[in-house]
Amino acid sequence: MPPIFDYSYYGIQIHEITEMVLGNMGQYAHGNQPIQHAIYLYNYAGAPWKAQYHLRNVMTKLYGSGPDGLCGDEDNGQTSAWYVFSAMGFYSVCPGQPEYVIGSPLFNKITLNLDNGKQFIIEAGNNSPENVYIHYASLNGKDYTKNFLRHDDIRKGGLLRFEMSAEPNKTRGTALEDRPYSMSQE
Repeated sequence: MPPIFDYSYYGIQIHEITEMVLGNMGQYAHGNQPIQHAIYLYNYAGAPWKAQYHLRNVMTKLYGSGPDGLCGDEDNGQTSAWYVFSAMGFYSVCPGQPEYVIGSPLFNKITLNLDNGKQFIIEAGNNSPENVYIHYASLNGKDYTKNFLRHDDIRKGGLLRFEMSAEPNKTRGTALEDRPYSMSQE
């Protein structure tokens, strides 16, 4: 939808509304932290390629290294934390659940040096500004179709490998068992 808004509740056009309009992403107002998890919800609905597309769009369009490189308020580090996690390729949509929902990694390789002495490495082969979709994934050499990572799997260390593509893979990660935990599945 276009960025149509009604600010009568506030009496003025607040900065989150202005940022939504300037971002030109419809009703998605990334600078207002309560919405930052919303793109990841495509994984819960069985359409992970839509999350991958929109996440990469937000990371490249709304973040940068200049003085205006952070959209909206920082609010105790939330906006930066969203970017750091999302750039690695996953995000804690529900912090009380020990899962991280997979997105679209921005980097070719990330190494997490864990406090237990192990490393968790994320590699994104064929990654580029055009190749935002996960074509294939493996965890420690085995096919990985899930759209989430368990915290315990990260703590064990290992290698998560993505093969990126310019075309969405509309079959990978669409099964119910590949979706992140949701109470609605109970």
